[in-house]
Amino acid sequence: MSTDVLTLAQLLSPSFPVGAFAYSSGLETAIHEGFITDAASLQAWLETLLANGSLRADAVLLNAAYGSSDPIVDASARAFASSSERLLETDLQGAAFCETVLAVWGHDLGRLCYPVAVGRTAAHLNLDVKLATAMYLQASMSNLIAAAMRLVPLGQVDGQKTQTALKPMCSEIAAQLRGATLEDLHNSAWMSDIVAMQHETQYSRVFRS
Repeated sequence: MSTDVLTLAQLLSPSFPVGAFAYSSGLETAIHEGFITDAASLQAWLETLLANGSLRADAVLLNAAYGSSDPIVDASARAFASSSERLLETDLQGAAFCETVLAVWGHDLGRLCYPVAVGRTAAHLNLDVKLATAMYLQASMSNLIAAAMRLVPLGQVDGQKTQTALKPMCSEIAAQLRGATLEDLHNSAWMSDIVAMQHETQYSRVFRS
């Protein structure tokens, strides 16, 4: 068995200390405003993020970072964050990821945004970028599903059904974006950006974004 899968499972595991459980990427406000009320609406929301939103953008940034050590990749990731909380989310998770990679593998990445840090680490460890992208998307999606399970509320079985339904899409996007550069970076999931901005002033909040 290739150790690539095991290494990526470790890097993207909920136990890897990046604090992903504290963030919802605006999902908390989407649920609060009634855009997400059940498994079907959650799946539709995540499909949009994967096809045209922040998850697709993260996949592009991961591939761009895998193929280049140019600082412009990380600068672009920061500039592309749609709100101050989304910037905080990607910055703090990325910083924690970089610190752990340095402590465990000895690779000094500096301070990078989360998808950029994952892409650079995958390159340093000679991991397959297509697999890294697919597993990154699944891990990010799983974190959002876990948030929805607490907030909608959504049952565990419905959460697993949603994740299972979206797995092929993660694989397809990973294949499509292999070798992607900053020229492929875009985002047209405007509602997800708007709710991420609104979350900053939401009166009662469970998550940091």
